[in-house]
Amino acid sequence: MSRALVLGGGGITGIAWEVGLLLGLRDDGVDVTVADTVVGTSAGSVVGAQLAGGVPLQEMYDAQLEDPTGEIAASMTRSMGLTWVATMLLPGKGETRRRRLGRAAVRASRRPGAVSVEERLDAFATRLSVSRWPDRDLRITAVDADTGEFVVFGRECRVDLVHAVAASCAVPLVWPPVPVGGRRYVDGGVRSAANADVPRGAERVVVLAPLPQSLSRHHRIDAQLARTGARATAAVSPDAAALEAIGRNMLDPANRAASARAGYAQAPSVAAEVSRAWGRP
Repeated sequence: MSRALVLGGGGITGIAWEVGLLLGLRDDGVDVTVADTVVGTSAGSVVGAQLAGGVPLQEMYDAQLEDPTGEIAASMTRSMGLTWVATMLLPGKGETRRRRLGRAAVRASRRPGAVSVEERLDAFATRLSVSRWPDRDLRITAVDADTGEFVVFGRECRVDLVHAVAASCAVPLVWPPVPVGGRRYVDGGVRSAANADVPRGAERVVVLAPLPQSLSRHHRIDAQLARTGARATAAVSPDAAALEAIGRNMLDPANRAASARAGYAQAPSVAAEVSRAWGRP
């Protein structure tokens, strides 16, 4: 029986909520961190890389509760949001739309005062706690900024893990595209916030999605899960209390601890649903 854990995007607070939920589920007797395949998009790539790399879940949770003083807070401004929506809603196929947004991200990275790629890579190298691809099946999603092509990085790609995670977290217009193997990549969430259809062939799939919404029916989580062919699935997104803790800015570290606690508190209410989809060890 093959099982996949899909961890969706959702910024800094998305990381915290996912970690809290995972710990809460484990403490409630449902350990989905033992998945055969772990798929991470954006925030989920950070959580997935640490899990697959052997970082203890309790250690990951405790890190979310640390004082965020001194950390850089970012935000998706109104103008950024309008640019994002405009590029993605204009006519064209998926790759065409993603290419428009990727190129807008490249232009934005050149503006005065923009955070550099080197700064972002240094931050990930410091905070990931892992630097090499694990032996487990870890898949990290990203989008080619110049072509709009959706890519899934894995150990077999011979791509540096830190670069892969940084690319998956390169929110267009907020953070700069990340160079990998001579190409430039942006956030895997540009294609889908969860990319729940990546683990095709898995028999059981559980999705944690801080951002369950989709701009198209094709990329809705339920539609993506149907394409995996899995016989049992479950998708969990933040409940009302978690949404309040997360707040309106998912890139603000000030809301990280509250988001982690909210994820932990939500776990008992979804444990039965997740357990049914996950099956017995």
